[in-house]
Amino acid sequence: MKKNKIDVIMGTGKNSSRKKKKVDVDGTQYSADHIIIATGSRSRVLPNLPQDGKKIIGYREAMTLPKQPKKMVVVGSGAIGVEFAYFYNAMGTEVTVVEYMDRIVPVEDADVSKQLEKSFKKAGVKIMTSSEVTSVDTSGAGCMVIIKTKKGEEKIEADVVLSAVGVISNLENIGLEDVGIIVEKGKIQVNDFYQTNMPGYYAIGDCVPGQALAHVASAEGITCVEKIAGQSPEAIDYGNIPGCTYSFPEIASVGYTEQAAIDAGYEVKIGKFPFSASGKASASGHKEGFVKLVFDAKYGELLGGHMIGANVTELIAEIVAIRKLETTGHEIIKTIHPHPTLSEAIMEAAAVAYDEVIHL
Repeated sequence: MKKNKIDVIMGTGKNSSRKKKKVDVDGTQYSADHIIIATGSRSRVLPNLPQDGKKIIGYREAMTLPKQPKKMVVVGSGAIGVEFAYFYNAMGTEVTVVEYMDRIVPVEDADVSKQLEKSFKKAGVKIMTSSEVTSVDTSGAGCMVIIKTKKGEEKIEADVVLSAVGVISNLENIGLEDVGIIVEKGKIQVNDFYQTNMPGYYAIGDCVPGQALAHVASAEGITCVEKIAGQSPEAIDYGNIPGCTYSFPEIASVGYTEQAAIDAGYEVKIGKFPFSASGKASASGHKEGFVKLVFDAKYGELLGGHMIGANVTELIAEIVAIRKLETTGHEIIKTIHPHPTLSEAIMEAAAVAYDEVIHL
């Protein structure tokens, strides 16, 4: 920030003028031709899980607990939930994950969910799917967690309950109503270049519609500023945003899952290559997981890529580039990948889809 001669004003800011575009920071007003709102998000709080920051916590408290809990219940199995479940389990905490849907990481491909559940159970994490935390009694020394399951009610004792059921945008007390900026379903409404309905006001990141991811917010900020500067940036393709989960094994994905592609009307070809057949994975000692590619059977377009295993978050960018360039399955097969690497599993998965694989 200093290198780029950016002034940083610490304080609480609020949009305070519709026409003159001013921001009030703790009583001092600053004027600007362009104002970008980037207020981010925070943990979503459920009525039956009121967070007290000590026994029922969100992700921020989970990063700074003064003492390692012996037992933890994680509510929700999205990226935040499974990352902390892995982290605390690895340190020796007894972890139970409670997920309302019928599988963990429900936004991922079903095969990825199955593999992660298998890996987590092997590591000692208890998984409860199709289950719901109805209440938590914090009156004692720890927590008594009441969970509704298909088989009935179950009670679990824990030191800490981590609520990881998503995030909510920070839109309170920033003057949106004063300025007249439109908000729908908890998000500031913007066009393809992040202009709000009010001239000179823009918004990016978790407070606008789209994936609540750091790399998305960064790309939105760059696109927004380039447009303000009079350039002609390309609008972001939200269908080609990679998602990464930093548990172990890691998860990385982009585009359609197999089921989503079928639901969208595609006839699909599926290629799945296990890391158990990878020389590099064997040498590294981490053979669990796979690369799965979803192709449009008619034209060969790569509709989606899904990976689970060690270091797969380093591989997903290739799939994003392939989809950006509209590369076909046969072109991937003919793109020589170095051996031994984990990345050659992408080439091999494409070969599986087209019945050309020779290393399985």
